[in-house]
Amino acid sequence: MSGTGAALRGHHAALREGLSELRARRDELSGRIQAEEEERGRLQARIATLSRRLSDTSESLAGLRSTRAHIDRTIAEMDIASGQILDNSETLLDVLKKEMGDLGKAIDP
Repeated sequence: MSGTGAALRGHHAALREGLSELRARRDELSGRIQAEEEERGRLQARIATLSRRLSDTSESLAGLRSTRAHIDRTIAEMDIASGQILDNSETLLDVLKKEMGDLGKAIDP
């Protein structure tokens, strides 16, 4: 029976050694898990910061595009108005020339 006891003690020692190795592996994995969780937290914070910046930039961009569109409309309206002013000025000049000619005829019979 002493041989059986020695064998059991040998198995028990091997079992304890195996458990010790598993505990060491578990501790190593726990450290890696903690490091990964910290990295994930840092990445999530960075994503949140970038998301806010993206939102702010998109909002700013929308405002700038709206302002540019307003300026485009103003330029187009001013182009039309200046064309109309030029047409009206030419018409007025033509009328004045005609009236001056008619006035000259009335003065010189």
